[in-house]
Amino acid sequence: MQEHGMRITADRRIGGPYTAAAALLGALVPEALDRRPGLVASHATELRAVAPGLAVPAPAHLPLVERVPADERVLVPAPRRTLRLANGVAAFLTGLLEGRDRPLAVTVTAFAEADPADRELFAVLARRVDPGLLRVETVAEGAEPPDRTPAEHDALADKADDGAVGPRLGAVPYHRARGTDPLRAAAAHRFATGWCLAQGCHHAVAELGLRGLEFADPGRDAATWWGLVHDTAVALGSLRREEEAAALLHEARAATADPAWHSTIAYTLAMLATRHHDPARRDLTAALGWVNTAIALGEHLPDPAERAVKLGFDLNGKALIEMRRGRAEEALRLVQGAIDLAGEALAPGAQPVHRMVLLANRAQLLDRLGRHADALADWDAVIAADPAYPDYYIDRGNLRMRLGRTGEAVADYEAALRAGPPFPEPYFNRSEARFAAGDLAGALADLDEALALDPGFTEARVNRAGLLAALGEPERARADCVEGLALAPGDAYLLAALGQAELADGRHEQARRAFDEALEADPALVAAWAGRASLAFDAGDPAGAIHDLGRALEFGEDAALLYNRAVALRAAGRPEEARTDLLRARELAPDDDDIREALAG
Repeated sequence: MQEHGMRITADRRIGGPYTAAAALLGALVPEALDRRPGLVASHATELRAVAPGLAVPAPAHLPLVERVPADERVLVPAPRRTLRLANGVAAFLTGLLEGRDRPLAVTVTAFAEADPADRELFAVLARRVDPGLLRVETVAEGAEPPDRTPAEHDALADKADDGAVGPRLGAVPYHRARGTDPLRAAAAHRFATGWCLAQGCHHAVAELGLRGLEFADPGRDAATWWGLVHDTAVALGSLRREEEAAALLHEARAATADPAWHSTIAYTLAMLATRHHDPARRDLTAALGWVNTAIALGEHLPDPAERAVKLGFDLNGKALIEMRRGRAEEALRLVQGAIDLAGEALAPGAQPVHRMVLLANRAQLLDRLGRHADALADWDAVIAADPAYPDYYIDRGNLRMRLGRTGEAVADYEAALRAGPPFPEPYFNRSEARFAAGDLAGALADLDEALALDPGFTEARVNRAGLLAALGEPERARADCVEGLALAPGDAYLLAALGQAELADGRHEQARRAFDEALEADPALVAAWAGRASLAFDAGDPAGAIHDLGRALEFGEDAALLYNRAVALRAAGRPEEARTDLLRARELAPDDDDIREALAG
């Protein structure tokens, strides 16, 4: 079978974070618009994001955040958005290339200069697209740009700056940085950071922002300087580079006296201290101090609408801190105050994204406080405001699932699947619903798809390993755990799942080692204590099982654990204690037949 192919570059200095992907799509999408318009329409979100220079029509249901002015787009995409886009492009290419008589061969040069977003996308293509349809060869080297004078760089920037988005993310800032005008260089980088942040390309934002700040002057163009500071700090925080983000913000505090910007800096510092990726580095006391500073400054903003939005943000941020301090009622009061501010100071319909985010946060707090009907009403309102935003379907589905409304929960998960580029969480959540309904094959299929979309989804890998062990496939379960541990070394849940797989395969010594390692990593991991108890009981050591089940029950009562301890207590000749456990287990699970039979026996 012969190949036909193309040669493209991945040098981000030319077209920004998706230089190679945009070139690949640029060669294929124009024909697809004529030949397969339905396929293009079904992947419009990812095609428009990855290749913004193409004339791809907007999707029929555009997310709310894309329908409001730029200064109202307060939802910052998570770092995993680029993975969603990459999986969507893979699905598009699979559909487009199916049926061709030979594979498309693509050579990508200058891959050493590729942005992480392009690298991620081509890794997904290698994993998700059949090599009989697409074959990609990456070459590290590419043509290096020749040395030029600053005046020549000015001319090249002028030529590249023709209104197309791609060059404004790559060539234009690259040449402006080497030209004669620092302010134009800063402005070029500011455009690029704004666009990249909106698409979740945080690595590009951090690189472009830090470079752009070398040219920015808060005295001569304060707005550009501030935009670069803000975008870069947000990106650094998302990339788990919180210390760099905080250092940048503290430098900015010394460079401006603008109260609104100082308020935003204080808010951002509060969120960095609250959400630090290392739990040991989180500091809720410092976070509370910073957010109170943000509120104090925001209260003095002269414009009522600006003040309402800014204070709403700050109150919402403080609510997160209070929730993490265990004060859910106070958090709810703060979010309600932000909602009330918006209702009082903003024109009807103004700032719809801000209002939607506040409602979503209120829904989460109401759910946490057990006010499930109120929480569902808020989720309904949130989804009505933006039916094209998939994540909120997941939140409502999870609540419906906990309430036993499994069919409605599955409907929400499937709505999330239709609402945007593919991502693993809807499959993972639907797998749990299918498992609860006894559909083990369906649950396994959903876990397979979740892990195909994101091999690093540890929780899905843990669940699949456990399901495979239960289905009598311990070797596949073990392989899942080993692969997962290669991606997340020392993960306690994967180690516990490995213990279950080894136990199911009769490898008791290896199972004990895995459970012990899991408990070293997380002494509160109930699954590992329970697994070790099962291992002890099978080995004829009921006392050991009683001890380990007792440790598991220290972290919360559970009917199954109490039942198992009762079995071990009876085996150890302690029937009265066993009955006490069974009576409590019956209170927790009154419809459990095994518990009822054990009490009758």
